[in-house]
Amino acid sequence: MDLLTPLIIGIGLSMDCFAVSLALGTTTKTRLLYTSVLIALFFGAFQAGMTLSGWAAGAVFLGVVSVFAPWIAFILLVFIGCKMCWEGFRGGEESHLDGLQLVPVILLSLATSIDALAVGVSFGILGTPILIPSLIIGIVCFLISFSGVMLGERLEDLLGNRIEIVGGLILILIGIKILAESVLV
Repeated sequence: MDLLTPLIIGIGLSMDCFAVSLALGTTTKTRLLYTSVLIALFFGAFQAGMTLSGWAAGAVFLGVVSVFAPWIAFILLVFIGCKMCWEGFRGGEESHLDGLQLVPVILLSLATSIDALAVGVSFGILGTPILIPSLIIGIVCFLISFSGVMLGERLEDLLGNRIEIVGGLILILIGIKILAESVLV
């Protein structure tokens, strides 16, 4: 497989991560660089790991997971999105979600990387070697997620609590999109 294909796939898979990173960046008040790197590491590692897992698990596993995965992603994203909207409406410094809380970061990483599982299965079905493509996908996601957190922090400075509401709405819409795509297919 050429290097351009996993690069393009990585960009496509990273769009949800970018939106979530942007939303998380709106809540980052301290240690911006550390937060950006940590979130990008989680998102990139989950994208690469889910691609590898999908490849290893094969099509049988996808049939079982694909039934529940969109619902899990929907619930996680809508829950966290509603929490962000609530905190944005409530206002005040104490309302900001700490981007470094481990459980929410892991759940968001999982929710945004479910598509990578399907990509991994397709690579497995095609007999494509997986190590280099999964690394490229993970690196692309790292870079895009890092940029999202940095940009989100800048937007929060400009727009205040309103951007946290927008970030929450973005998460809710991504959750609805994931669920709608699974129901309509």
